[in-house]
Amino acid sequence: MVDQKITPLEFEKPLALLAQQIELLEKQIGEGAHPELENDLDRLNQQYDQLKRSLYSNLRGIDHLALARHPQRPYTRDYLGRWDSAWIEMHGDRKGVDDPAMVTGLLRMGDHKVVVCGTQKGRTIHEKKNCNFGMPQPEGYRKALRLFQHAEKFQLPIINLIDTPGAYPGLAAEEHNQAEAIAVNLRELSGLTVPVISVITGEGGSGGALAIGVANRILMLEHSVYSVISPEGCASILWRSADKVAEACTAMKMTAREIKQLGVADEVVTEPLGGAHHDADFAAEKLREALVRHLNELTKMSPKELRKDRQNKFRRLGAFVES
Repeated sequence: MVDQKITPLEFEKPLALLAQQIELLEKQIGEGAHPELENDLDRLNQQYDQLKRSLYSNLRGIDHLALARHPQRPYTRDYLGRWDSAWIEMHGDRKGVDDPAMVTGLLRMGDHKVVVCGTQKGRTIHEKKNCNFGMPQPEGYRKALRLFQHAEKFQLPIINLIDTPGAYPGLAAEEHNQAEAIAVNLRELSGLTVPVISVITGEGGSGGALAIGVANRILMLEHSVYSVISPEGCASILWRSADKVAEACTAMKMTAREIKQLGVADEVVTEPLGGAHHDADFAAEKLREALVRHLNELTKMSPKELRKDRQNKFRRLGAFVES
């Protein structure tokens, strides 16, 4: 079955060309002009399925990055609406501003009542501009902090969804103390006594991701990426060339399976073939199942055990042995 109305990425162009040929044949057969073409259609569909499986089983780092940034990929609001149609959104940092780039609220996840925070990139040009293309302002991180404190007060688990290239780097953000807002979140998250699960659903970039990424469990969708700097930034620093982005993606080991091998991520959640944007319902359900499973495990731990577990997780990161 050929995917409809999905914008192809550069490496997907051969697949898109084959899909166009299939669509043309289907139209001709549907008009009844060439019924003998059905065998050709079956053959092309088989070629399409084989090419699709081969293409997505041999992805490079830069291909995973392109999928993580796909404009039709599900964002935080897409997941929340599928998990709980009656979820309640919470607005504002209680200091005068509501940052649309950070979505926060309350919802039910299986048998659990949870607090959820997540970055939002926006679909339309107006939404993208309003959300700073998924880069929260300090007020967005302070809104998340308010929800973390709410969760601690009422002993509710926390789920954080991360899809951001980083914190907003504008002058206004620096004037409002972006670094301090991120630092406070890191401190407060590390000391919470409730379960915290963070999920990289697309891009996990730098401190902007880490500000809601200190968790007992870190999950990554199959085609998501997690890095301390964008590949473009890495290429400009190390090679001083925008042509080295592919090499940067490989060197940084930023894909989900590489991050899991490094011990940073705890689980890689399977996406539909081609990426979450090909079947958002499937992706949301797979992620929901993983979240409920981890919530069931974490809620059995005592408050002190949860805090200790989270702190130990981050103390173990980066350990190495010199030969």
